[in-house]
Amino acid sequence: MSIYQLENEAISISVDSRGAELKSLKRKDSGTEYMWCADGRYWNRTSPILFPFVGSAKNKEYRTKGRTYSMTQHGFARDMEFSLLSQTGDEIWFGLRSNEKTLEKYPYEFFLKLGYRIQGSKTTVLWQVENPGAETLPFSIGGHPAFNCPIEEGAARSEYFLDFGKADQVLSTGISENGLALDKKDLYRLEEGKLPLTDHLFDHDALVIEDSQTDTVSLCRPDKSSYVKVTMDAPLFGVWSPSGKIAPFVCIEPWHGRCDGEDFTGTLEERRWGNEIAPGEVWKASYTIEV
Repeated sequence: MSIYQLENEAISISVDSRGAELKSLKRKDSGTEYMWCADGRYWNRTSPILFPFVGSAKNKEYRTKGRTYSMTQHGFARDMEFSLLSQTGDEIWFGLRSNEKTLEKYPYEFFLKLGYRIQGSKTTVLWQVENPGAETLPFSIGGHPAFNCPIEEGAARSEYFLDFGKADQVLSTGISENGLALDKKDLYRLEEGKLPLTDHLFDHDALVIEDSQTDTVSLCRPDKSSYVKVTMDAPLFGVWSPSGKIAPFVCIEPWHGRCDGEDFTGTLEERRWGNEIAPGEVWKASYTIEV
């Protein structure tokens, strides 16, 4: 495990080679830390990569190639050591290749690359999935960055807001106690794009916003000014904080994939929002954090 750093005139970031996980994002003019500190009393991670699954598989298992395999929530990449591929003054890349252990859990060859690029006050998280195998590669991938909220001492999280940009409402897919998607949708009406972060907003797990309803989500101070904005090309995303804990952070999670539905009986290839790569091909996506 090693910690790597990038910095420019505006911000500095730190990345852990374990999971290629973003651990720190600071503004240099104020010294403000935007990333959650992974305090285990609430949640012991900061910004894990979700791969090759996003969310939970029904009964913690999935079917492919005529067999049934076990899979933990959000896959295994977040707990693995990545190799440093390259580093320049403003960009760093890490890689994780399939191996004997991953093939036992997920019978597909892959080369996952995870990069970070800083420019001004923006950090772009870069994903690249390569298929070195001889068969189609099915997978899901997602981010799970946790941002400090409140960002100022003495404030309460309930005084803060989510800002969904130009949207006047969002529909959230319901999540069961088992972490699976329900058929029901919850409607949240917004005032100038904003939704209050009430103490009970996450009582029933994450908000899951599907179907590209917006491409930007911000956290806002009590005066409704934005202090961190996530811009994404993902077709869906989650907003989460642990239920019942009023934890001092909120996750904004771009996803290319989702948990199984309560009634799902299909194969890996049929999972909702899944992706596929032909042999020899490359899949790319990204999201940007601005502070």
